[in-house]
Amino acid sequence: MNRHVWAAAFRVTVPVLIGYLAIGIAFGLMLEAVGYHGVWAFFISLTIYAGSGQYLGVSLLHMGAALSQVALLTLLLNFRHMFYGLSLLEKFHSVHGLKKLYMIFALTDETYALLTSVRVPAGMRPSYFYFAIALLDQSYWILGSVIGSVAGALLNFDTTGVDFAMTALFVVIAVGQWKENPQHLPAILGGVCTFVSLSLIGPDNFLLPALGAITVFLLAMRPRLDK
Repeated sequence: MNRHVWAAAFRVTVPVLIGYLAIGIAFGLMLEAVGYHGVWAFFISLTIYAGSGQYLGVSLLHMGAALSQVALLTLLLNFRHMFYGLSLLEKFHSVHGLKKLYMIFALTDETYALLTSVRVPAGMRPSYFYFAIALLDQSYWILGSVIGSVAGALLNFDTTGVDFAMTALFVVIAVGQWKENPQHLPAILGGVCTFVSLSLIGPDNFLLPALGAITVFLLAMRPRLDK
C-alpha cells in the first residue's frame, strides 16, 4: 500500500480518530482506576479491541468474574457483530489472506459505519482502502487507551460517567449516517424493532430478539432496498 491509500483512509477516519481518542482515554482511565496500568491498556486494546466489551471488561476484572461469565457476557454484548458480518460479505469478497482475518477481528461499530458508507477513491484497490481504515481505527483506540491509563496514573480523576462516551460516539455516527444516506427505512426499522423488543422483553434480554427481528425484516425487504 502506498501513501495515497493511507492519506485517503486517514481523511475518512478523522471523525473516528476524535471519538476514539476520547472514549479510549475514558477506557484507560477506568482501567487505571481498578488497578491495571498502561501496559494492560495497550495489550487489551491490541488483542481484544471490543469497544463496549472492553468497558464491560473493566467491571468484570474489578469484580473478579469467572472466565465462563466473562465469555458469556462478551458473546451476548458483541453478538451484533455477526449481523454486521452478514452485510459485509460482498464488500469483503475482494479481501484475501491475513488482511481479511484482521478486518473480521477489527470490525467495530464505528469501522462498520465507515465501511458501509464510504466510497473508494477512483483507481484505488478497495481491499487496501478498507484494510487501512480498519488498521487506523484500531491504532486510534490503542493510543487513546494508553493516554488515558497514563493520565490516570499521574493525575487524580473521578471516572464517574466516563463510560457514556461510547454511547455519545455511537449517536454522533448514527446521526451522520442519517444525514448522508437518503434511505432511512433501515434505520427506522431498527429503531422500531428495538423499541418493541425493549417494551416486551425488558432491558436485560431485548438485544438478541431485536437483532433477529431486524435481520428478518431487512432480508424480506431486500429487493425494495436494493432498488
